[in-house]
Amino acid sequence: MKAVVAVDDADALVAGLQREGIEVVARFAASAPASASSAGADEPGPEADSEVLLRALAEADALVLAVDRASLTPTVVALCDRAGTRIVPLVADAAGERLAAACGLEAPLDAATAPWRIAEVLLAGPSEAAAPRRAEAVPTRPRVIAVWGPAGAPGRTTIATELAMELARGGRHVALVDADTHAPSIALMLGLADEGPGFAAACRQAELGGLDTRELTRIAIPLGRTGVDVLTGINRPSRWPELSDRRVTTALAACREWADFTVVDVSSSLERDEEIVSDLDGPRRNAATIAALRAADLVVAVAAADPLGVARFLRAYAELRATIGATRVAVVANRLRPGALGIDARGQVRRTLDRFGGIEDVWFVPQDPRSADAALLSSQTIAEVAPKSPLTLAVRRFAGDAVVPAPDQGAPVNARKTGRGIPRRRPRDDAQKSSGAPAPAA
Repeated sequence: MKAVVAVDDADALVAGLQREGIEVVARFAASAPASASSAGADEPGPEADSEVLLRALAEADALVLAVDRASLTPTVVALCDRAGTRIVPLVADAAGERLAAACGLEAPLDAATAPWRIAEVLLAGPSEAAAPRRAEAVPTRPRVIAVWGPAGAPGRTTIATELAMELARGGRHVALVDADTHAPSIALMLGLADEGPGFAAACRQAELGGLDTRELTRIAIPLGRTGVDVLTGINRPSRWPELSDRRVTTALAACREWADFTVVDVSSSLERDEEIVSDLDGPRRNAATIAALRAADLVVAVAAADPLGVARFLRAYAELRATIGATRVAVVANRLRPGALGIDARGQVRRTLDRFGGIEDVWFVPQDPRSADAALLSSQTIAEVAPKSPLTLAVRRFAGDAVVPAPDQGAPVNARKTGRGIPRRRPRDDAQKSSGAPAPAA
């Protein structure tokens, strides 16, 4: 058995594999396969290194790869497929597991796995190694939900706030996070103090390793008795360097353990101009948005249901897909109104998104300015001010269809215990009604 190891600081791993009889053909940094798959013809240095790696992959039977966003890409998978080389993924967190599953790899091993165990997996073959955890590759419920939309204020914050309120029904604990580095507005909309610690403090504590459930409870602001805890955003856009990629990723990982659902409101911009003009590892203006989108299990993409909003959405949707990869996307057409689209407004939006974006499933949220104004005036959510608003009911339907899985339809539902449905009349009442006899007094 011949293997190529692409792991940083792999001295102990290589020595352990060799002791178990695995011939290590070559060893590289974890990012080397991704660099080799994207090396240009005008880069002589990287191209020479790429040729060495390609020859090693062609000779080896397997590639032991440390998986993260920088090391595992679709081009790396295609490169190994062409060489006929199996990929054995090593992951350090849940994000790495999701990435390995999205690329169709076998069940990953923990990065701290002993070399002898990795050698057993190499000798066992891909089918035997992948069998135990294949059913756990896709989670049944999204724990982190990022709400994104293109430029032009399509209603991201409103959808994020109302979605958090609906997910909190039934006693669930929901975290509402404002990670918008351009125009944070959750605190302003809900009348909360934005001078408190908020999400920026959570990110600082995450970098120091002191962020846990107790600290998150102290930092967050409870939204009444709704079950929603709010991590407010930065109070000045100039504070955006506080929300770095690593900080946001670590803070959202802590939120997974703290809340049943975490709804993250992010900005619209996905540009990475800093990576083009400089190769330094400096701060990125849109790092918080990109990190939240990549950490999310579900992305709610909000489009304004008018010709301009749909056009903006379709132009930005391709960039969103390139950023998040295989993460599931649920599209919401917000502020639907016949006046902006004419006859069959829903059909026009649905056909346009299907034709130009390949988007088949769309959820619609109608425009309800009266309820929205009442909520803004009282600094409350629309679900609190107008629980029977068409907007509230539409968001509730979306949460039940796209976020919270439906209950098992095979199990019978007892209307008397659940309080749902209309109970049947007793046979005695039906007989008395048909015979004309008066019913006994209660």
